[in-house]
Amino acid sequence: MPKPLPSDLREMQKRVEACAKSYGLDCFDTIYEVLDYDEINMVAAYMGFPVRYPHWKWGMEYERLKKGSEYGINKIYEMVINNDPCYAYLMESNTYVDQKLVMCHVTGHNDFFKNNFSFAHTNRTMINEMANHASSIRRYMNWYGVNEVESFIDRVLSLENLIDANSPYIVRERALKNDDEKMRDVGSTIKRIPTQHEYMERYINPESFIEKQRAKLKEEEERAAARFPKHPRRDVLAFILENAPLKKWQADVIDMVREEAYYFAPQAMTKIMNEGWASYWHAKLMSEKMMEPSELIDFADRHAGVMATNPQSLNPYKLGIELYRDIEDRWNKGQFGSEWDACADMSEKRQWDRKLGLGREKLFQVRKIYSDLTFIDEFLTVDFCRRAGLFTYGFDKRKQEFVIESRDFSVIKQKLLASLTNLGHPQIQVINGNYENRSELLLEHIHRTTELDINFARETLKNLTFLWTRPVHIITKIDDRDIILSHDGENFRENIVGRQV
Repeated sequence: MPKPLPSDLREMQKRVEACAKSYGLDCFDTIYEVLDYDEINMVAAYMGFPVRYPHWKWGMEYERLKKGSEYGINKIYEMVINNDPCYAYLMESNTYVDQKLVMCHVTGHNDFFKNNFSFAHTNRTMINEMANHASSIRRYMNWYGVNEVESFIDRVLSLENLIDANSPYIVRERALKNDDEKMRDVGSTIKRIPTQHEYMERYINPESFIEKQRAKLKEEEERAAARFPKHPRRDVLAFILENAPLKKWQADVIDMVREEAYYFAPQAMTKIMNEGWASYWHAKLMSEKMMEPSELIDFADRHAGVMATNPQSLNPYKLGIELYRDIEDRWNKGQFGSEWDACADMSEKRQWDRKLGLGREKLFQVRKIYSDLTFIDEFLTVDFCRRAGLFTYGFDKRKQEFVIESRDFSVIKQKLLASLTNLGHPQIQVINGNYENRSELLLEHIHRTTELDINFARETLKNLTFLWTRPVHIITKIDDRDIILSHDGENFRENIVGRQV
């Protein structure tokens, strides 16, 4: 059972929050709970929430975390939930320095959750919503059987990334309300032959010609209205929910999984920024306000462990904190703007310091209005890549080992942005819900960054076919060839340029 915060940790929390406020951090109220080793692994398996719906995957994740801790592969220092109030967990066995460091880190996350635009639409009482989802699914299991409900959840979880993570931030245009507005819109889009003199208008564009153009536009509108959907839909789960012949409980389960996917999406979209922000502030608070001289070595050891990198992966904590520090330094010294960009003298640039002192202000602005994709696109520089020692790598079949492929800035940036686009998942959209007039579902893979894994595609199509109850197809590219992958619930097919293989 979670334990209340001891008096010494309560005092520490007050000190940390007061220091954070003095720097300008703006946080939700924070509720800390102290958990033992098993409890923190259980909560971590539930992705930070105390209650989740029953499913075997939580047990699998618990075993992975438990064994990872036992073998020294990983250690959970803290967890924090995007909620109002914000819930955070402390490991009971942590040292006093660890608890202090964790509270400073949690404070950074809390401020980021509250103020970054990506989280503005998220449910701030999600801890209650998760418990409601758990109650609903337990009820369905009692009514329809554990195996049936659990196997259905298995299928839906394989589709949980088929959402449009950017849709909550899109401002939609107002739809036309009545026929008069529609006619005015049609009239404004009729293509007229240009004339040099106004008196020639009735000869060059006679009424009969205008009527033909209007009829042509109307025909195009009718064809567009017959499309299903009218426009490609990136939120495949929503399309299934709205149009598939589902039972009521099945639709409810899909809706719950989809809601949770949208809740977690901003965390994936801001992983580098969020962890970098929390790391920046735990380092700042500890080194300037909270740390006792006797705690220096322990703090340095813990911080170094968090910042550690290896040649085959990118540490979001390290990349995030270093990029924030680079931004702060550049804006303090005035190393931005047209004058800085126009300077070609590298020795002058190395000595450049306008003493503007705008770094902290810029950091808070960045924290508010950027996501990882725009953060990297805007602030990753050639100098930063060189100092950070970034490179791209790949597998050399001849040497049978991973090798450095490039240290070129444009290549590094392109790869980073590609890995962040659509949360690193293939971009899929619905383009036809009545394919070949047989009520079959046609999807399209937008072939820009992440490629389809055929094995995953096969199982995903199979699960979509189960929900749609008709064959499902997806258009993609493999080896520069246009291919349609299809599944009818039993058989998987690949059609290349009209030829079945």
